[in-house]
Amino acid sequence: MLVPVSWLKDYVDINIDEKELADRLTMSGSHVDSIINKDKGIKNVVVGQIKKIWQHPNADKLVVTTVDIGSKEVQIVTGAKNISEGDYIPVSLVGAKLADGTKIKKGKLRGEVSEGMMCSLIELGKDEQLLPESEKLGIHILKKPYPLGIDINEVIDLEGYVIEFEITPNRPDCLSIVGMARETAATLNSDMKQREIKIEKETGDISEYLDGVEIEDKELCRRYYAKVVKNVKIEPSPQWMQNRLMDCGMRPINNIVDITNYVMLEYGQPLHAFDARMIDNKKIIVRRANIDEKITTLDSVERKLNDSMLVIADENKAIALAGVMGGENSEIVEDTNAIIIESANFNGRNVRLTAKEVGLRTEASSKYEKDLDPGLSEIAALRVCQLIEMLGAGEVVKGYYDERDKDYQDKVVTLNPANANKLLGSDIPTEKMVEILNKLELRAELKDGIINTVVPTFRQDINIETDLIEEVGRIYGFHNIEPKPLLGALTKGDKSTLRNIEDVIKDVLTGAGLNEITTYSFISPKAYDKICLPEHSMKRKSVKLLNPLGEDYSVMRTTLIPNSLEVLSKNYKHGVEKAYVYEVGKIFIQKGEVASLPYEASTVTIGMYKDVDFYKLKAVVELVLERLGIKDYEYEPEKQHKSFHPGRTGSIVKGNHVLGILGEIHPSVLKNYGMKERAYVAELDIEMLALLSNMKKKYTPLPKYPAISRDIAVVVSDDVLVKDIEKVINNNGGKLVESVALFDIYKGSQIPEDKKSVAYSIKYRSYEKTLTDDDIAKVHQKILDSLERELGASQR
Repeated sequence: MLVPVSWLKDYVDINIDEKELADRLTMSGSHVDSIINKDKGIKNVVVGQIKKIWQHPNADKLVVTTVDIGSKEVQIVTGAKNISEGDYIPVSLVGAKLADGTKIKKGKLRGEVSEGMMCSLIELGKDEQLLPESEKLGIHILKKPYPLGIDINEVIDLEGYVIEFEITPNRPDCLSIVGMARETAATLNSDMKQREIKIEKETGDISEYLDGVEIEDKELCRRYYAKVVKNVKIEPSPQWMQNRLMDCGMRPINNIVDITNYVMLEYGQPLHAFDARMIDNKKIIVRRANIDEKITTLDSVERKLNDSMLVIADENKAIALAGVMGGENSEIVEDTNAIIIESANFNGRNVRLTAKEVGLRTEASSKYEKDLDPGLSEIAALRVCQLIEMLGAGEVVKGYYDERDKDYQDKVVTLNPANANKLLGSDIPTEKMVEILNKLELRAELKDGIINTVVPTFRQDINIETDLIEEVGRIYGFHNIEPKPLLGALTKGDKSTLRNIEDVIKDVLTGAGLNEITTYSFISPKAYDKICLPEHSMKRKSVKLLNPLGEDYSVMRTTLIPNSLEVLSKNYKHGVEKAYVYEVGKIFIQKGEVASLPYEASTVTIGMYKDVDFYKLKAVVELVLERLGIKDYEYEPEKQHKSFHPGRTGSIVKGNHVLGILGEIHPSVLKNYGMKERAYVAELDIEMLALLSNMKKKYTPLPKYPAISRDIAVVVSDDVLVKDIEKVINNNGGKLVESVALFDIYKGSQIPEDKKSVAYSIKYRSYEKTLTDDDIAKVHQKILDSLERELGASQR
C-alpha cells in the first residue's frame, strides 16, 4: 500500500525524517517495502500566466506567446493546442531542469526567440498511466490563479515522500491512511488527530430518489448503507485531490469517482456511486445472481454470472457485481443529476471467488476479500457526503438506508500484565501497557490489576490475551526488550518403542530379500468378499469415509491381507515370475461409537508366491521373532480363517497372546484374485510383538566343555504335534539339553498306517564338566520314558 507522508501528517504530527519514520514503523510491525522520493530534480520551473497568443509567422502549427512570470515577461514558442490567454501554466525557464533530465536553453524556432517551455504533467514527472485523459495531450492548465513566479513544486506537490507498506492479510484496518496514521501515532507516542465528519446542510428526503434497500442474502452482504446526493456537478476534482490519488497509484477520473476513491484510500472502505435515474422503481436489492445472468461492467466487458455470485440490482436488472465493479448501465455520466452512494460490507471469500471466476480483480475487491469492518460503512458514506458538500459537487439529501444482518458489538479482552511480561521476557510497567493500548484506540482500563480492553470492530485480529501481548510488545519495541536465556526443560526427540520395532522388522525383512510395499489405507468393502471373510466377522465392521474418492476407496481397512494380495496378483498378471513383499502399516478398528475416531493398530504382512512353501514363509517369520528376542512361542493349527488353506495355516501363540497368522492362501481366494500360483501370506500384530519383545542382548562365554549329540527316533500317532514332542524332550532333559533339532518325519510301509516316525538330534552339554556316556544315558532314557508315557511313543 502506498502512503503519502504529507497525507499522514493530516492525522499525526511527524517531526522526524522519512527514513527514520520508515525504520520505526518497520520495527513496530508495519513492514516498509520502499520509500519513494517524489522529487524528480525539477529546477527553475515556475508559475506563469499567458498574456498574449499570436500565430507564428513562419509555421502553421506553432504559436508565439508572451508569458508573465512575475519578475518579467518572456516569449515562448509552442505547438500546444489547449492554451488560452489568461491561463496559469507551469513554465520552465532558461536553465531549468525537467524530470527526465532535459535542460532548457534559449533558442529560436523558425526565426522566433523562445525563452523557455510550457510544461505538461508528464514533463514534470507524473506517471502518464495515472493522468486523466485531458492531461495526456497538452500543457497543464492550473485550476486557479497562483502568485506568478513561485516554484511549481509548491503548487503541484512534486516534492515529498511516499512510503510503500506490505500489509499482512490479518490487518485490513491498515489498508487505509487512517489505519496507518493510527499505527504511526502509537509508534511515535503521539496523539492522532480525529477528523470530525459533519454535513452542514441536508435537503429534501431520500424517499424521493430511493424507496428502500433489501438484502436477500445476509450471509454474503452483512451491511448496506446508502445515501443520496442531488444536483450533482460532474467536473474534474481539485488538484490536491488528484495529486493524492496519483501518489497512491490511482488515476483521477471526475470529482464524484475521485471522492469515492479518495475515501476508500483514506478509510479503507470501498464505495460506489450509482446514477439514481437508472434504478428502476427506486429500489435496491442485494441478491445472488441468476444462473447465466449477464452484466456489462464499467470496463465495457459483458460478463456471465452464476448463482454463487452476489449482485446489486434493482427490480429488473443487475447494476453492479458486488464488491468487484459497478455496471455500465448505472454509470455516472456528464448529465447525471442525482447519485446513490453505496457503502457496503460483503463476504470476503465470496468477493475473492467472484473476482477470480470473472477474471476481474480491482482495488475494491482486493480490500473486500480481507473481510472489512462493518462499522466502516456509515463513516465512509458520510465522509463522501462531506467532501461532496465541501467541494460544491452536489447537495446531500436528508435520510439514509442502513440494512444489516446484526448489530456489531465491540469485544472485551482482558490482559494480565504479569502474563505479558512473562511471555515477552520484559519488565514493562502496567501503566505503559495501558498507554500503548489506548494509543492504538483499544480503550484499555486497569481494574484490580487486570487490564480490561474494549476492542473495536476494526481490529478483528484481536481475540485473546496473547493478541494484546503482541500489540504491547511490538509498539514498546521488541528491540527494546533485553534478550534473556530461554527457560524450560530441554527435551530430546526420539522415536517411540513401536517405531523402533517397526524399523527392526523392516530391516530384517529387507535383509531377507523382500521388497517393501505401501498401499492405501482405504479399500473397497468388496475386498472382504474377495478374501472370503464370513458375514459376521468383526473385520467387516469398517470405518466408512464421508467423502470417499470412490467405492473402491470408501472404507478404512481392518486387515492388510487384501492389500498384499492385490499387489501379488498385480505382479502375477504382469508376468512377474516371483514376488516376495512386505508392508508395515495401520489397520483401523471401529470402537463402536459412530462419532469416535477408530483405533489404529500397527500391522505387518508378508506375501510370497513361486518357489516358496509354508516352511519358507515360517522361516522368514522366525527371523523377525528371533531379532525381536521373542522365544517360547508355539504354532497352533488354524482352520477357522477362511482366507487360508485349512490344512496349511497356523497361528503364532505365546502364552495367551496371539502374535499373528501365517499360511497358504485358500484356492477360492486365489481364484478371486485371478492367481493360479500358490501364494503364502503372514499377518503379524506389531503392537503385540513390541509388548513381548526383548531387545536386550546377554552375552555368555564360549563353552569350555564339549557337546555330545544323540539321535532319537520315535513312532507316534499322526495327530501328535511336533511341538508336543519337543516340549517333552526339553522338560525332561533339564539343563543338559542344549538344542533339539527335527531332521526327519517318515511314513511308509514299515510304519503303521495311522502312525509316523519322527527323528530328532539332541545336543547335550554341561557348562561345569565333560559329560560321560553314563551322564547322558540317564537323561536320554528319562526322555524316552516320558515320551512313551505322555504321548504313547515307541522307540523305533
